[in-house]
Amino acid sequence: MQTKDITYQGGGKTLTGYLADGSNGKKTAGILICHQGGGLRDHEKERARMLADLGYVAFCLDMYGEEVKEREDAMRLLNAVSQNQQLWGDRIRAGLDQLKVQPNVDAKRLAAIGFCFGGMTVIEAVRATPELKCVVAFHPGLTHLPEADARPIHGSLLVCAGQKDPLIPDEARNRFFKLMAEAKADLQYINYSQAGHSFTDASVAQFNMPNFEYHEPTDRRSWAAMRDLFDETLGKVA
Repeated sequence: MQTKDITYQGGGKTLTGYLADGSNGKKTAGILICHQGGGLRDHEKERARMLADLGYVAFCLDMYGEEVKEREDAMRLLNAVSQNQQLWGDRIRAGLDQLKVQPNVDAKRLAAIGFCFGGMTVIEAVRATPELKCVVAFHPGLTHLPEADARPIHGSLLVCAGQKDPLIPDEARNRFFKLMAEAKADLQYINYSQAGHSFTDASVAQFNMPNFEYHEPTDRRSWAAMRDLFDETLGKVA
């Protein structure tokens, strides 16, 4: 496996992403990874290495171009991107472009995964970037969805969400289903009854927030569901 940081431009800022290449010199599928609200951290880099171990080339994009030091920083940066659809799309495409130019990436076999804000981002990406065969959203926030979105959906979508997630109240979940039905999306939505928000991230315990907690069985099961969708849409990695 080869890993490195990559500096690139996107949406008016200098951004720094992280690449993990497990191709061993062969053409393989490329996976874009979208970080949580706290910015690109060890959590996403570890997931990139896990994907590289499976034989993929994985690239963690940078949506902010700034280091997040406080929760207020995270909310400011997150809102600046998510409330500007043009900027959001520009940052997604900038990260995807970095993945596509990697010499061992098969540009016809691309997917994206995201966590929390990154889950919101891949749900946006499935409309903004037709190159993606599939996207997987882990514990995405769904509380700020529009009432309608006429843009088509490209590729398959898997959402892995906890029943106890405070960022997915019933109203938001039902609005999401309505939007997906209107777009005739190829959607799988897996509801994990014992999980809350950030169930993939063991470091979330430090924030001591209700129903924000790591849940190992859901982490493991949702990762397996992702792998099944990758095999179906991207083909098995040799």
